[in-house]
Amino acid sequence: MINLNHSKLLNNLPKQFFASLVQKVNQSISNGHDVINLGQGNPDQPTPDHIIKALQQSVENPLTHRYSPFRGMSSLKNAVVEFYKREYDVDLDPEEEVAILFGGKAGLVELPLCLCDAGDTILVPDPGYPDYLSGISLSKTVPYMLPLLEENQFLPDYKLIPQDVLDASKILFINYPNNPTGAIATDEFFKETVELAKNNQITVCHDFAYGAFGFDGKKPLSYLQTPGAKECGIEIYTLSKTYNMAGWRIGFAVGNKEVISAINLLQDHLYVSIFPAVQEAAAVALTESQESVKQLLALYEERRNVFISGCHEIGWEVTAPAGSFFAWLKIPSGFTSQEFADLLLEEAHIAVAPGNGFGEYGEGYVRVGLLSDTDRLKEAVARLKEIEIFSKFNV
Repeated sequence: MINLNHSKLLNNLPKQFFASLVQKVNQSISNGHDVINLGQGNPDQPTPDHIIKALQQSVENPLTHRYSPFRGMSSLKNAVVEFYKREYDVDLDPEEEVAILFGGKAGLVELPLCLCDAGDTILVPDPGYPDYLSGISLSKTVPYMLPLLEENQFLPDYKLIPQDVLDASKILFINYPNNPTGAIATDEFFKETVELAKNNQITVCHDFAYGAFGFDGKKPLSYLQTPGAKECGIEIYTLSKTYNMAGWRIGFAVGNKEVISAINLLQDHLYVSIFPAVQEAAAVALTESQESVKQLLALYEERRNVFISGCHEIGWEVTAPAGSFFAWLKIPSGFTSQEFADLLLEEAHIAVAPGNGFGEYGEGYVRVGLLSDTDRLKEAVARLKEIEIFSKFNV
């Protein structure tokens, strides 16, 4: 038996924060408790029927059983172009400004490997999606955390970034509608982002995973709608959330052609190709009826309203998210985020994600996924009322 050790590269990867949460939830379930799991980010609705049927029809065609082009099928890239023109009035070149991804996460993790050398700085939102740090670790780059504060509508304040940090920075990650805060971006913020990027030679990567979900009649903006955005950045979109295709692993990056070329070059060496039938079904999702997307948005908005109003009724004064399918809730004083999450699991059998798992500035919050039906959300509120936490402590 050889003495096998992991490489330093693997040993230095960030610990998977959600693994601990899953373990605690499973332990509670094994102890016989009915856990309402609001800590997840996994869509609970099925993929729409017309997309499934497109996959089934494609699978029956022997031509889809072969390798597809390394850089994606033209039919899917053209569908992406049609989608962006229809939804955002953004023009794209299907061959030079679209890269097909093995899910949005792949592109987010790959980008530092494409554009950075060891020691370069990457600007990262805090709180933010934990896997931004995975690509930073793999590329041996240095993160500089940008606080997302409630008093600034959970948008980073670029004026607070020292000039020497900007000089060393190669990539800026932003994400709106935001995970975990549920905030949305403004036109003015995106204009400031383009200006920052141009003035400091920084590539912007806008993670647009929740782009379909803006509440109260406000459609989230695409970064690429901003004049000059394509000159200095890209947007990464996934079909996982918009079309409930989380397990299908299909997404795309769009924007600056030099960045798209770099992503394609790296993926030439990492992958062969995505199953053609998945690509054909994705093209159908993007170009055919969007009624299922409208219904899904309405469903998440209804869940948001039920849960947030229920929290208000029991004395938990929280702010409703403007987008995404998450709620970012300030916890009662006297607890850390982890302590409060543990308390809810132990006493109310409700799982939430502690905010500190998303970064230093996530402390003092918990993230709730609106991925359970309204009856379960109402039951969660009833359980919260039962433990009288909001009458015992100041919120």
